[in-house]
Amino acid sequence: MDNKEQIDINRIPEHVAIIMDGNGRWAKLRNKERSYGHQVGAETVHVITEEAARLGIKFLTLYTFSTENWNRPTDEIAALMSLLIDSVEEETFMKNNISFRIIGDIEKLPASVRERLQQCVSHTANNTGMCLVLALSYSSRWELTDAMKKIAAQVQKGELKPEDIDCDCINRHLSTHFMPDPDLLIRTGGEIRLSNYLLWQSAYSELYFCDTFWPDFRKEEFHKAILDYQQRERRFGKTSEQIS
Repeated sequence: MDNKEQIDINRIPEHVAIIMDGNGRWAKLRNKERSYGHQVGAETVHVITEEAARLGIKFLTLYTFSTENWNRPTDEIAALMSLLIDSVEEETFMKNNISFRIIGDIEKLPASVRERLQQCVSHTANNTGMCLVLALSYSSRWELTDAMKKIAAQVQKGELKPEDIDCDCINRHLSTHFMPDPDLLIRTGGEIRLSNYLLWQSAYSELYFCDTFWPDFRKEEFHKAILDYQQRERRFGKTSEQIS
């Protein structure tokens, strides 16, 4: 019995977040340019997006480009930005009833990229299936800093009292306010860290790390991660007896 057949369809995580790592190293092993790895990685995005929607996952959030990635070589950034425009296929979203959202400091993105992405957000807004979220020009430190600025401004205007600032208040000011915290956070590529990704939201996420580079992370690898998640006991600070 393969991993797909073992998955309990009644215990599918509502929100899966993925750090798609290893595109560059995958390409380097094949004596190719890093941009080639990103191109093949974009194909994996389509495969995993469609499979996640088929499984009944409600939110799939992909770490696509971090605020730190702006420090990469300019030619690689240009290739990534061009790939973003080319890989956003509305046909895939409409065929699978998927809506599309973006989180991050998108004002830093080139105007042509912003326009294309926002167009896709608008055109898929009425879709009622899974929501695909791209984290672009995103980092948790940026997000939390931005949220604190917004909260401070409200306090300064008298719209919010300091004693009213709690976890719910902070959640409302995060760019992820429209979706639940990740149940499962996957990182491909062999690194074991979160790299400034959804740090607040992943406080109780189940973490799954694998050595597979993102271009090779296909359905079978995804099923393996889901199955591993289903074997975990999620206690949220309680005891096993309380959960049962």
